[in-house]
Amino acid sequence: MSNKSVKKHKIKEQVWAGRLLKSLIILFSWMPYRLTQWVGAGIGRLLFWLPNSNKRIVQANLAAVYPNLSPPEQQQKVKKTLIELGKVTAELGAAWCWPYQRLTPLLKEVKGQALLDKANTQNKGIIFLAPHMGNWELIGPIVSAQHTATFLYRPPNVPSVESFMVHARARFGATLAPTNIRGVRILIKALKNQEATVILPDQDPGESGGVYAPFYGRPARTMTLVSKLIQKTDCIALFIVLERLPNAQGFCLHYLPANPKIASTNEQEATTALNQGIEQCIQIAPEQYLWGYKRYRKPPKSMIDIYKS
Repeated sequence: MSNKSVKKHKIKEQVWAGRLLKSLIILFSWMPYRLTQWVGAGIGRLLFWLPNSNKRIVQANLAAVYPNLSPPEQQQKVKKTLIELGKVTAELGAAWCWPYQRLTPLLKEVKGQALLDKANTQNKGIIFLAPHMGNWELIGPIVSAQHTATFLYRPPNVPSVESFMVHARARFGATLAPTNIRGVRILIKALKNQEATVILPDQDPGESGGVYAPFYGRPARTMTLVSKLIQKTDCIALFIVLERLPNAQGFCLHYLPANPKIASTNEQEATTALNQGIEQCIQIAPEQYLWGYKRYRKPPKSMIDIYKS
């Protein structure tokens, strides 16, 4: 098969993958919330019983972070984590498709509201630091419905679903900017104009966008973007977590303070403080963290790669 034919075949596969993903999300959006939780839990149980990359990554991460757990305890934690991952998947229908009036009844409780109230009185931009905890996709609609907001976004792995994703994330008035120099400039301008943004601070920044900092005692590439944005715009940073409540009750929204050191000009100090804040968020509900993400990818040469060992 020629290179041209291979390229056409890959494009065709991407189109079909995009259509399938979009159809699944729309299907999930038709379901009542309680049913999405049941379906999501089923997806998670399948991930636990069948061989797959998500399960392998979760096992590697949890073994590194919780080395003192017995094998049965590790397995139980893996199972609970994959069930929560399945629920996140099924909740994409609500996160990307539901009107705000249908989403608001899911928010049952808010903790740390005083932190947000204080931030809103200071006439500064606000960075909401949202680790991959609970349902991070629903944080965007919550923030953009209450603030003038600008979000950076990275094109999805399935290009044919990009327009659907962008429309979904911007449907409550948010401005979306690409994850490049132009997008960062747009974000800086927005923060200087006292607007808000949401950043997922536990994403791998690549080789040039961060430094190694301890995450549960193990070095992980950690972004320096947060500290640089605070230095350039004098904005406020708050951690935010949307915790999933048991028995399909809905969610509890948490606002948590950020250590002032995350704004340090010393990159090691800033990224260490950032990861400490992420760990603080994870303690709310450890099984709801995205342990299926390769947080320790491409470690320092002196350390083993836990995903290959």
